[in-house]
Formats: sequence, structure tokens, C-alpha cells
Amino acid sequence: QVQLVESGGGLVQVGGSLNLSCATSGREFVGYTMAWFRQVPGKERESVAAITWTPKTYYADSVKGRFTISRDRFKNTVYLQMNNLKPEDTAVYYCAAEARSGVMTPNYAYWGQGTQVTVSS
Repeated sequence: QVQLVESGGGLVQVGGSLNLSCATSGREFVGYTMAWFRQVPGKERESVAAITWTPKTYYADSVKGRFTISRDRFKNTVYLQMNNLKPEDTAVYYCAAEARSGVMTPNYAYWGQGTQVTVSS
């Protein structure tokens, strides 16, 4: 059974930092893209960052220069370092693996359960 488990979310003040992790199990995502998305109630899930196997990275304009995505191939884990957090970054953050189409579209084969990130002002 394939599982993606996010961790590292929480409550942080404006300007603070968090480092999210996504551990995978059940299979190895060798050669596949992994990504982070986020969603707030009433809105569509939006892309945050993606990383290919190469690795090549992609970022949403709203997080460029503040967030960094990385992956550890041996640990089958992907990370999202979030710096200079803003209230608008508040959302549930989801890890995704194995892109089926564009790497920044929410069309992935596997998803985690999400971790809440709340940025207080």
C-alpha cells in the first residue's frame, strides 16, 4: 500500500519558518516528480512547488524566493522549506507523487493526507 505522510506543519508567526516533510512508503518513486500543493476552505487546490527526478524545480510565483523544495532519493522523502511566511500562506499543505500531466497541476497519482500550516499576524 502506497502512503505519503506529511509532517512539520503548525502555527508560526509572520516572518517565521517551517520545514515540511513528506515520507513515502509502499513503493519507490524512482524517476517521478513529486510536489507540494495547498488548499484553503472554499478554494481550489493550488500548486506550491514541484521537483523532478533530475532534479529540476518549479515554484508558484507567490512563493518564489521564500520556499525551497528538495528531495532525498535514498529516503524517498521530499521537503518544503518555507521562510518568511505570510498570513496568506495559511492552508493545508499536501504532498503529491507521480505527476500524470503538468507538474504544477493537481493531477498526481498519489496524495498525502495534508498538514495544517497557520501563519498568525
